[in-house]
Amino acid sequence: MKINRFSVWFSVICFLLIPYVCQAQGLSRVSLETASAQEFNLTVGKSIIVKSPEKVKRVSLVAPETVDALVLTPWQIYLAGKAPGITTVTLWSEEDRVSSVLDVEVAPDIARLKERLVRLFPEERSIKIDATHDSLTLSGSVSSTAVLPQVLGVAEPFFPKKVINLMEVSGTHQVMIEVRVAEMSRGLLRRLGFNLAASNHDGKNFGVSLLNNLTRATPGGTTFGLSDKINALIGFVSQGASWTFFIDALKEEGLLKVLAEPTLITLSGKQANFLAGGEFPVPVPQVSGGGGQTITIEYKPFGVGLTFTPTVLSSKKINMQIMPEVSELDFSNAVTVSGFTIPALTTRRVSTVVELGDGQSFAIAGIIKDENRQLVSKFPVLGDLPVLGALFRSSSFQKNETELVVIATPHLVKPLDLAKQTLPTDPYVEPNDVEFYLYGQREGKGQPSMPPSPAEKRQPVEGEDFGHVKPKEGQR
Repeated sequence: MKINRFSVWFSVICFLLIPYVCQAQGLSRVSLETASAQEFNLTVGKSIIVKSPEKVKRVSLVAPETVDALVLTPWQIYLAGKAPGITTVTLWSEEDRVSSVLDVEVAPDIARLKERLVRLFPEERSIKIDATHDSLTLSGSVSSTAVLPQVLGVAEPFFPKKVINLMEVSGTHQVMIEVRVAEMSRGLLRRLGFNLAASNHDGKNFGVSLLNNLTRATPGGTTFGLSDKINALIGFVSQGASWTFFIDALKEEGLLKVLAEPTLITLSGKQANFLAGGEFPVPVPQVSGGGGQTITIEYKPFGVGLTFTPTVLSSKKINMQIMPEVSELDFSNAVTVSGFTIPALTTRRVSTVVELGDGQSFAIAGIIKDENRQLVSKFPVLGDLPVLGALFRSSSFQKNETELVVIATPHLVKPLDLAKQTLPTDPYVEPNDVEFYLYGQREGKGQPSMPPSPAEKRQPVEGEDFGHVKPKEGQR
């Protein structure tokens, strides 16, 4: 009885001391009389049979929830994947020693994902799928940016928040846009007005009509001021009285043609800006700290401008956010601030989003405007008299017709050899002294001398292009 009690207490003490002994020695000192671990890859729901060179007495698993092991015969072990993860399988021989160590990685089943991708995207044959126990990697290429989020959306439910996207969008991603802003404006203006002034020889008795401000009388009434609209004067003296007629007779026809063709290139998804014009100063009055007034200058741009952001959806479709603008200075509507004359701006601006195919054109904006304006200023009763009533009224008629069209054309482009690209300055020949001073010629005669381009100076590389050119159908 005493011996049994001593054995029990000895076993308990040894059990309690084992962890401290292991911690003191360290795991790195533990040596196994076996070969290096072998690696096996399994898929969830799949199984393999491992053949052992020695008889297996028992099998131990680090993570039984990942792999299920079953000894079929002393030389065969059945391994089945249960859940994604990594575990170690240890085989023990009949002599109670470790015969083999197996590192098993269980990956998710991607066969269903592949089948669904093939069924939903039959033309996307370049997608590659690689799965591990903790992530899913999608690589390869897709045909358009529209397909990319769709593929990721299909893969996400299979591996929530574990999808790694390494896919690229194939094809050309540089977009060149051509915008045409064409405007025709016709204007017709007709004016007819009369003002009358009469006075006797000593100037004491006089009379003047100031209709429509064609003439202006001084406070004393002895002199008259003329407006810029007066273009004819008729005067005569009869019976000691001086008569003067101030006439405003004008017929004006105007024609305006505006054609702007800005061209711009940028990458898909990137914004590009273009401005051909200038900036005019605008004085801005500001109150200083001492109560005085200071003038600061701000610059406002004008001219032909273009801002657009393309997105290449596929080799046959381009989404564009486009903002073309054509503006010019208008001094007829200028204002004066602190002695400075500030012109107004006549602007044609468009902002829209469209989808077009490569090389297709679309009229993104247009306007047809027909404006008629008539104005009659007259004296009561006298202005309604036939024939003579024209002397007592001022009439104006104005008609404006405007037609504006904005057309956008996108192109998918790739580089081009600079030696094959012509420039606007290529045909120019500088005149010599005789041609310039004696004959007054601004351009000389003969063949232009072209300096070698950087592309011609260096050695060509096979398959390399420079500049830009519209790619062929098979190259996209």
